[in-house]
Amino acid sequence: MSYEEKWKVLADLLTELQERGEKIPADVINDLRSAKTMIQVLKADPTHIENISRIDTYLRSVESYAIFTTEKRGTESAEEWLKKLEEPKRMKNKEKEAASRFAPRVPRDKNWVRIQISEDITQEHMKKLVEENDLSYKIQKNGYMLVYGNGENIKSLVKKLAEQFRGTRNA
Repeated sequence: MSYEEKWKVLADLLTELQERGEKIPADVINDLRSAKTMIQVLKADPTHIENISRIDTYLRSVESYAIFTTEKRGTESAEEWLKKLEEPKRMKNKEKEAASRFAPRVPRDKNWVRIQISEDITQEHMKKLVEENDLSYKIQKNGYMLVYGNGENIKSLVKKLAEQFRGTRNA
């Protein structure tokens, strides 16, 4: 699960505490709002990874206050909320295992695309297109070619491939 989902769980917990008559300190509310803002910034521009530590700090601050306050009111309720907060961590680990958007050994400032080599797209044809578009590539063991370089050149390559497939499909 994402930061956003953890934020929602914490917001629900604080709402429940308020409904039970607990007065939530302003700094806790501010931390929750700041976390939401930083989450939105990170969603808009994922390249600013320095925001991740800020989000973690804000969410940890809110979580520690909320769990401490919940424990004062009763341990059963606190355990339930802890389970809800642990669930996002378990789901997040599963997401990392499922699909990674990280391309190893590709420079950070480069865009990339993975293309499956097949009968329709041969390795030789792809090499030719890659060179025409001033891009670089790496052949992967699983039958894919990792193509990387300038973003505009990647777009151009994808357009050429799309045109090629439209032409073969219409023929």
